[in-house]
Amino acid sequence: MHQQWNDLLFAHWRVSAEELRKLVPTSLDLDLFDGESWVGVVPFWMSGVRFRLMPPIPGTSTFPELNVRTYVRDRRQGLPGVYFFSLDATNLLAVLGARASFRLPYFHAKMNVHKEAANKIRYTSCRRSKRRPARFEASYWPLGEQFNPLPGTLEYFLAERYCLYTVNVHGDALRCNIHHSPWHLRPAEGEIFQNSIALAAGILLPPDRPLLHYAEPQEVLVWPLEPA
Repeated sequence: MHQQWNDLLFAHWRVSAEELRKLVPTSLDLDLFDGESWVGVVPFWMSGVRFRLMPPIPGTSTFPELNVRTYVRDRRQGLPGVYFFSLDATNLLAVLGARASFRLPYFHAKMNVHKEAANKIRYTSCRRSKRRPARFEASYWPLGEQFNPLPGTLEYFLAERYCLYTVNVHGDALRCNIHHSPWHLRPAEGEIFQNSIALAAGILLPPDRPLLHYAEPQEVLVWPLEPA
């Protein structure tokens, strides 16, 4: 598939590795930075979503998405990747398709993204699920100069990931490779007014202020799932 990710915010918190270990499949190892595990809440909106060699389907190619993630490695090859606790989107077709094709925990949500000022994004999400309700509301904006994260830095560890992991019905790790240019990040500021999205996945975020980064539009290619 092809996708473009727009107005993306990386909001990260340190979270106990012991608590995360209970929520991540045993076929995956937690990936730590200086002995610490991190959880990201990542709001953005997609455009140009289409299958390879096909045009976008009208009405289904542009929509917001919000995900909760941590960082893992598979036990056989040790490749660093992302593990998703949840993904919320407004596009019901995409939600159903991703659940079936990529075995990802997608949820249908009512969402809205608009610009309050030149670079200030207002983002709201209300999950439609009655079993696992969740809300997120925030405003965020970029600050400072754009930079490319350098290997060995925390920013590189959090952002430069080129695959995601999930598991099959037997708990075996599956990997989906993705490709994009290196991230162009900017420091960010923001206000989070509501945030129960991680708690709905069983994660209690600390009261600390999160580490925030804003990302410029990113063209992304996505491959099918394969055994890790």
